Amino acid sequence: MLGLEYFSFNDVWSPVFMVFMMTVGVLYTFVVGPWRTHFGQTETVPLKRQITFLLGIFLLYLAQGGPLSLLGHLMFTFHMVDMAISYFIVPPMLLYGIPAWLWKWAFDRKFWRPFRFLANPLLNLFLFNFVFSVYHVPDVHDWIMVHTTIHRLFYLFLLIVAMLNWWHVNTPVPEWARIKPLARLGYVFGNGLLLTPACVLIIFAGTPVFAIYSDPQVWALAMQYCVSGDPADLLRQFSDGPAFFNLMTALEDQQLGGIIMKFLQEFVNIVALFIIFMQWYRQEKAKENEQSWDDATGAI
Repeated sequence: MLGLEYFSFNDVWSPVFMVFMMTVGVLYTFVVGPWRTHFGQTETVPLKRQITFLLGIFLLYLAQGGPLSLLGHLMFTFHMVDMAISYFIVPPMLLYGIPAWLWKWAFDRKFWRPFRFLANPLLNLFLFNFVFSVYHVPDVHDWIMVHTTIHRLFYLFLLIVAMLNWWHVNTPVPEWARIKPLARLGYVFGNGLLLTPACVLIIFAGTPVFAIYSDPQVWALAMQYCVSGDPADLLRQFSDGPAFFNLMTALEDQQLGGIIMKFLQEFVNIVALFIIFMQWYRQEKAKENEQSWDDATGAI
């Protein structure tokens, strides 16, 4: 399906990464479950939060090591789906699933105090969008994609800065929040605005700008991220490179990928804006009710 049948089980499913992510999921389940007493906790983490975290881990596996990762090396459209899942959808799911007491256990230590500046909202806002945008500069993108080790390290770094960026949208530890609830609406809007130029350049480019989706030689080198063996073997088997697998022209694929990226980002942002607004509304309503009760009891 979509060309996956031409590759081995190891190429499509990345068993080592699969086992790693399953281990993360199992450890999480034990830490928030039977092992929580070792952290001085007695209350369980709500099931919906546990499911959200595990689903986030599963999506991250699909996008970074599973079939979607391989498809992302065959078509730019799937690559952008992978990026949207990994850095717009998964981070808030992981943040929501990890309880406040676990964050405190991990980061409420003297060791982290010199690094607290890294959690500055403006720094995180501009750093994530800058790194994400620069990555999609054609020359930068192609260079990273053909250097496997740098590719993996860069994706890990991008996940970290994405987590820091989303931290300010819905801080899982309320007392560590650096942005007032209503100001988070502007923060989310800023995220959408800062990423727009990169998407526009991709969507409205008149020619294919990413060599790994149009040049078979570059494509074969980039495929080393997913496929073991000599890149020359891939070229002997698929002389047209990515064109063999693509359902459309390289330019159409590029334009669709840019549209999907922007659409998914805006969809996630709209959901985030709705959640933030409702949280703010409930807080204000609770304050009004409390004030009304105080006024009523004071009158008595």
